[in-house]
Amino acid sequence: MSTVVVASARIVGDDLITITHDAESGLVSIRWPRQPTPTTSDRLPVVANKVMAVLAEAIAKLGQLRSGEL
Repeated sequence: MSTVVVASARIVGDDLITITHDAESGLVSIRWPRQPTPTTSDRLPVVANKVMAVLAEAIAKLGQLRSGEL
Protein backbone atom coordinates (compact mmCIF):
# COMPACT_ATOMS: atom_id res chain seq x y z
CA MET A 1 0.00 0.00 0.00
CA SER A 2 1.43 3.37 -0.98
CA THR A 3 -0.75 5.58 1.26
CA VAL A 4 0.65 6.39 4.69
CA VAL A 5 -0.65 8.49 7.57
CA VAL A 6 1.86 11.31 8.06
CA ALA A 7 0.00 13.00 10.94
CA SER A 8 -3.15 12.60 12.95
CA ALA A 9 -4.54 14.30 16.04
CA ARG A 10 -7.70 14.75 18.05
CA ILE A 11 -8.59 18.43 18.04
CA VAL A 12 -11.64 18.73 20.28
CA GLY A 13 -13.35 15.69 21.80
CA ASP A 14 -13.58 13.00 19.12
CA ASP A 15 -12.85 15.37 16.21
CA LEU A 16 -9.90 13.83 14.41
CA ILE A 17 -7.76 15.36 11.67
CA THR A 18 -5.76 12.87 9.62
CA ILE A 19 -3.23 13.71 6.92
CA THR A 20 -2.18 11.00 4.48
CA HIS A 21 0.33 10.85 1.64
CA ASP A 22 0.04 8.66 -1.45
CA ALA A 23 3.55 7.87 -2.68
CA GLU A 24 2.38 6.79 -6.13
CA SER A 25 0.44 9.93 -6.98
CA GLY A 26 2.25 12.34 -4.65
CA LEU A 27 -1.10 13.58 -3.34
CA VAL A 28 -1.64 14.63 0.26
CA SER A 29 -5.15 14.29 1.72
CA ILE A 30 -6.41 16.15 4.76
CA ARG A 31 -9.40 14.49 6.39
CA TRP A 32 -11.31 16.89 8.61
CA PRO A 33 -14.12 15.99 11.01
CA ARG A 34 -17.45 15.27 9.34
CA GLN A 35 -19.24 17.77 11.56
CA PRO A 36 -18.31 21.28 12.69
CA THR A 37 -15.94 21.42 15.65
CA PRO A 38 -17.60 23.53 18.34
CA THR A 39 -15.45 25.62 20.66
CA THR A 40 -15.66 28.87 22.57
CA SER A 41 -13.93 32.09 21.61
CA ASP A 42 -11.67 31.63 24.65
CA ARG A 43 -10.60 28.14 23.47
CA LEU A 44 -10.19 29.05 19.78
CA PRO A 45 -6.43 29.74 20.14
CA VAL A 46 -5.92 26.28 21.67
CA VAL A 47 -7.88 24.60 18.87
CA ALA A 48 -6.03 26.59 16.21
CA ASN A 49 -2.67 25.65 17.75
CA LYS A 50 -3.62 21.95 17.68
CA VAL A 51 -4.57 22.20 14.00
CA MET A 52 -1.31 24.00 13.19
CA ALA A 53 0.67 21.38 15.15
CA VAL A 54 -0.77 18.48 13.15
CA LEU A 55 -0.07 20.33 9.89
CA ALA A 56 3.51 21.04 11.00
CA GLU A 57 3.98 17.37 11.93
CA ALA A 58 2.79 16.34 8.46
CA ILE A 59 5.15 18.78 6.77
CA ALA A 60 8.10 17.48 8.80
CA LYS A 61 7.26 13.83 8.10
CA LEU A 62 6.79 14.49 4.39
CA GLY A 63 10.24 16.12 4.35
CA GLN A 64 11.70 13.02 5.99
CA LEU A 65 9.97 10.77 3.47
CA ARG A 66 11.31 12.84 0.56
CA SER A 67 14.85 12.81 1.91
CA GLY A 68 14.78 9.07 2.54
CA GLU A 69 15.08 9.38 6.33
CA LEU A 70 11.95 7.24 6.82
